[in-house]
Amino acid sequence: MFKENVFTLINQQNGNLAFKLFYFQDNSHFDHIQRLNYFSLIWIQKGTGKVKVDFSEYDFVENDLLAFAPYQPFMLIHAEEVKGVVLNFHPDFFCIHKHHKEVSCNGVLFNTVYSSPIVAIDSVSATTLEMVVSQLKTELHNPDLAQYELLISYLKIFLITTSRLKSQQIPEFKEEQSDSQNPFILQNLKDNIEAHFKSKHSASDYADLLNISPKSLAKITKKYFNKTLTDLISERIIIEAKRELYLTSKTVKEIAYELGYQDEHYFSRFFKNNTDVSPQLYRDTVGFAHAEE
Repeated sequence: MFKENVFTLINQQNGNLAFKLFYFQDNSHFDHIQRLNYFSLIWIQKGTGKVKVDFSEYDFVENDLLAFAPYQPFMLIHAEEVKGVVLNFHPDFFCIHKHHKEVSCNGVLFNTVYSSPIVAIDSVSATTLEMVVSQLKTELHNPDLAQYELLISYLKIFLITTSRLKSQQIPEFKEEQSDSQNPFILQNLKDNIEAHFKSKHSASDYADLLNISPKSLAKITKKYFNKTLTDLISERIIIEAKRELYLTSKTVKEIAYELGYQDEHYFSRFFKNNTDVSPQLYRDTVGFAHAEE
């Protein structure tokens, strides 16, 4: 056991968690559904198992990093006893939306509609990340001038390193299928969801746009993305809703309308069914209008 395995920084303005680093020796932290109001990076340094996240399930192995956005539901089921380290940070501490140009992790590490939450950490990168974790741990012990700035600098290095790895590990489609028409269809699907998710919410809408039967499109989508088409559409809407709730002062009704929902209450139920919290609670606990400050 580590003599000290939890290092926490609290936001003095509101008493909420700002940043936390901790080591885990078993799966007890993650053996039930987590819906955290902060970002979570879980580095599996020993052990194997499965991660259930959103609508899918993936296998993880030693030296995999798992990345989760606020209120993204996940849990780990271990096959072999797991050990590792976790970095948690609140959007008030570091907003990936506002700093996207610097770290480019939104849509790569976090809020990834089309890929798994897993990054494989190679030995060279593991050495870098170990050094960064050590520096973070040291700085958490050192509440001197500019502590936040140094912690954020080290966090950026961690995020940039892992985002680069993830981007290298996500080929758009499986190489062995490159000679088929499926990747072309799926790229068109991704483009169409991005273009129309605010106005078209049903799977049949996209089957019509692609001129393919809903059943055929459903099979292809499940095979490549391990999610249903309805899941993909819902996840994209939720990501946009979270972004609007966090970055703007728009009312829930205005956000609902912009996302194609005439009924604010229907939208709120849809949001809560997918995140387990209401839009207002998400805003209250994760952030609100930070881009306008």
